[in-house]
Amino acid sequence: MDTISIDSIDYGVDALSDEAKAQLISIQTVDRRLADLQEQVAILQTARIAYSNALRGLLPVQN
Repeated sequence: MDTISIDSIDYGVDALSDEAKAQLISIQTVDRRLADLQEQVAILQTARIAYSNALRGLLPVQN
């Protein structure tokens, strides 16, 4: 990544201070973790639907 856009302004990553680069790395790490968690939520929601459907199939028929 050579440049980063923040508030519609492009910055050269090489021109950033070490502290700014560290903050950028932290943001990227958080973004990756959020994406992983969103994927896990989707998997868990799908599993919950499957378990609910299986439970419905096991319930006695109501007249």
